[in-house]
Formats: sequence, C-alpha cells, structure tokens
Amino acid sequence: MTLLIKLLLAHFIGDFFMQSQKWVTDKEIRKLKSPILYVHIAIHIVLLFIILWDLTMWPIILIIGSTHLIIDGLKLLAQRESNRRWLFFIDQILHILVIISVYYLSTDTTFPVDDLLTENNLLLATCILFLTLPTSILMKTIFTKWDISKLTETNESLSDAGKYIGILERLLVFVFIIVNHWEAVGFLITAKSVFRFGDSKCFSG
Repeated sequence: MTLLIKLLLAHFIGDFFMQSQKWVTDKEIRKLKSPILYVHIAIHIVLLFIILWDLTMWPIILIIGSTHLIIDGLKLLAQRESNRRWLFFIDQILHILVIISVYYLSTDTTFPVDDLLTENNLLLATCILFLTLPTSILMKTIFTKWDISKLTETNESLSDAGKYIGILERLLVFVFIIVNHWEAVGFLITAKSVFRFGDSKCFSG
C-alpha cells in the first residue's frame, strides 16, 4: 500500500502543484506541438524516481510516464470549450486507474473485493449516492411548489420550506448515526450555524 500512496503522491504533485495555468493554456493552444507537454511528462518521471527512490522500479515509472503522455495527448486533441470540464475528470480518472492497475500488477497484492463489498460499505455507498443526484432531484421537485423568482422580487420567505428542510436535516442525521459517523452530525450542525449567522448579518445590514 505504501507504493500505491507514493505513486498517487507523485501524480498529485506533478499535475496540481508543479503545473501553472500558463502551462495549461500553452498545451491547450499548441496541443502536441507544445514543449510544455513533454516537460510536464518529464517532471512526472523525475518525481516518480525521487519519491520511489528505487531504480529497479524503472518499468513502473516508464509505464506511468508513457501512459500519462498518451492520456494527456488524447485529451488535448479531443478538448473543446464544450467538453473541457468533463474531459478533465475523465483525464484524472484514467491516470488514477493506470496507477492502481500498475500497482496491483507489479505486486503480489490482490484486490480486496470481499473487504470492500461489506454490508457497512455498501450501506455507506448507497447513502452517499442518495445524497448526491437523487437528493438534488428530490429537493428540486419539492421546491417547484414555489415560484422562486417572484419570492426573490418580493423578498418573501418560502411557505413550509422550514418543514422540508427540517425533514432533510433529520434524514441526514439519521443516516450519519446509522453509519456511525457522528463527526458528520457535528459538521452538519456547524454548517447550519454558519449559514444562519450569514443570514443574520444580511438582515442586520
């Protein structure tokens, strides 16, 4: 597992800390002709050598470096203004998948499927998924009861909005307690207090 952490660390440093917006712009404009692209790959390779500090791992470094070049190159060729955002996430997912694959293929470690697909982990995954898109759609459907634009113009509050928000809060607290994440309950209470403080400042101004 230490090796996997080192590989991920090198990736995050190379992609997010040692790459300026100026470099990103240059690559997007000049694409495969940009020298910055190859400097970026070289930085990743050097980082891997430094963090791993083991010359016998050069095949791992070579595979990660070459696949990084291929993934970044394909991303630059396919990138348009309309798909820039989702290509960024696909790019990062592919890089991480390569790193994880190289780690498992180069070590005797087996993927812990049985350890991952436990009842608690499945419950946690289900709750997390529910709190993303399903909850967003649910709240959007609930709030269609009101005309938000008119209420904003007249500075009126939403009728029964507190009731629905309270229900959502209790559901979240219930889920957090079930999965034994009491710290999340504290975070929810803190976030609620911060928002109320912000509202009070707005009204007092």
